[in-house]
Amino acid sequence: MKPNTKPANPNFSSGPCTKRPGYSLAALNTDSLGRSHRSSLGKARLEKAITETIRLLNLPEGYKVGIVPGSDTGAMEMAMWSLLGERPVDVFAWESFGSGWGTDVAKQLKLADAQTFTGGYGELPDFSKANPDHDTIFTWNGTTSGVKVENADWISDDRTGLTICDATSAVFAMELDWSKIDVATFSWQKVLGGEGGHGMLILGPRAVERLESYTPAWPVPKVFGLTKGGKLIDGIFKGATINTPSMLCVEDYLDALNWVDEIGGLPAAVAKSEANLQVLADFVAENDWIDFLAKTPAITSNTSVCFVLKADEDQVKTIVKLLDSEEVAFDIGAYRDAPAGLRIWCGATVEKSDLVALLPWLTWAYQQATA
Repeated sequence: MKPNTKPANPNFSSGPCTKRPGYSLAALNTDSLGRSHRSSLGKARLEKAITETIRLLNLPEGYKVGIVPGSDTGAMEMAMWSLLGERPVDVFAWESFGSGWGTDVAKQLKLADAQTFTGGYGELPDFSKANPDHDTIFTWNGTTSGVKVENADWISDDRTGLTICDATSAVFAMELDWSKIDVATFSWQKVLGGEGGHGMLILGPRAVERLESYTPAWPVPKVFGLTKGGKLIDGIFKGATINTPSMLCVEDYLDALNWVDEIGGLPAAVAKSEANLQVLADFVAENDWIDFLAKTPAITSNTSVCFVLKADEDQVKTIVKLLDSEEVAFDIGAYRDAPAGLRIWCGATVEKSDLVALLPWLTWAYQQATA
């Protein structure tokens, strides 16, 4: 029978992700709106977004954070165009976005001494192939496959190359080993449910050293520029953004950071996301028609949770449409390049009670579609 109780919030999209519980536009500080981002007020708000990010993520001494254009994609492109070329490059990919970085390295930057190690959807590549003398590019969490790295033990402490990590669906939801990461990127609209268009670029000391000692052979667009006269443009990491940011989006991000602080900081956000995953794991254990796309529990994402069903592609589409039309779950179809299935966001901005309410509807929709 059709369930009676619906999720209070049916937004389970994997990006842009749902807003924090209790979110209200009216709660945002609007003093900076209509002001120059280079005014003392504007720069102070931008700098606060940076310093609060550093504090809440507990970044090591010497790590720098900058707000850059183009969301996570812009931040990753900026890192690759500015840093790569000095050494051979190894790309580790197991879903569409990671594969995209490999394509950029090979076909856009045209680096001859580069290789991509791949894993199929639901699996990880062979990290034993990582060469500590090469630059390494990888995603911490594959948003389109629901597969995360189990740990960063495969990264050498004695590496001479840089590690560049796309961490957009992991930051604020998973414990990252920052000692293993020289460059990380993320965006506001993922784990914190912020607005799109702005990327976050995190540079460790080794990345800063590379920027100040190496000049790429290709022209670097102004919007990607991180150095001037061979020195890091330090203002970028103090709130002097390269281009004009949306101050409304900045205030929205500050609101999300304040919420993380209020619930208990990073540990609480990680725990909430992991508890959400457990709700779905229990459901999978009780039903033989649904399973995680990830092959093992250790690599199963606790943010973008991907499922395969005992159903054909058309039946899966019917399930997604049914749940949407009932206003029970929006935007939960698998990514277009992934195997047919469902993808349910489980980051900390999702309430456990909404996931619990969703589960009977998943069963109902499956039965309707496969009857």
